[in-house]
Amino acid sequence: MITLALSKGRIFDEVQPLLAAAGIAPLEEAESSRKLIIGTTDPGLRIVVVRASDVPTYVQYGAAELGVAGKDVLLEHGAQWGDRGLYQPVDLGVARCRLCVAVPIGFDYANAVRRGARLRVATKYVQTAREHFAAKGVHVDLIKLYGSMELAPLAGLADAIVDLVSSGATLKANNLIDVEEVAKISARLIVNQSALKVRREELMPFIARIEEASAAFSG
Repeated sequence: MITLALSKGRIFDEVQPLLAAAGIAPLEEAESSRKLIIGTTDPGLRIVVVRASDVPTYVQYGAAELGVAGKDVLLEHGAQWGDRGLYQPVDLGVARCRLCVAVPIGFDYANAVRRGARLRVATKYVQTAREHFAAKGVHVDLIKLYGSMELAPLAGLADAIVDLVSSGATLKANNLIDVEEVAKISARLIVNQSALKVRREELMPFIARIEEASAAFSG
């Protein structure tokens, strides 16, 4: 049995049609089911439903052979724990957005990030933000938040935020503007490297089917 780790929400919704094109569909509705392990139309594959931030951990430690995670989660996981044990063979091309630095309109960001400057930044991507600003020679006081990131500059908690941006409508509604792109984000198929070595003949057909379906969707 092959186990695929997925998280509920946007990634699950956008990956489902792609998996269906690869001949894989859950036997139960993940959003309404209380089950955390769900069978699929392929008897050799099951889905485990975990938090988005936990997907790389389940795959890295072999609790799941495959997983789907956003590049933002993988960047944060890699910055904190390293990418040992993880292989990223396919960019699925779904759940696209950008990880950006955003500040209040009128804030002099260029001056604030001059080399040697200090900046207060609110984000849930603490490790990724630390690496980004360190590469620019900017000292940052990082404040970890889990939601309502746009409120931090408005309430005086932080000078800037690092967060996912899709349309930019939420930033605009709160008088914020994105001033720098940290990374382009999309969902990636990830594989446990040890499992791929030991069970290559079993895993590769699944990977190939998903890759073909992804190429057909993006094409």
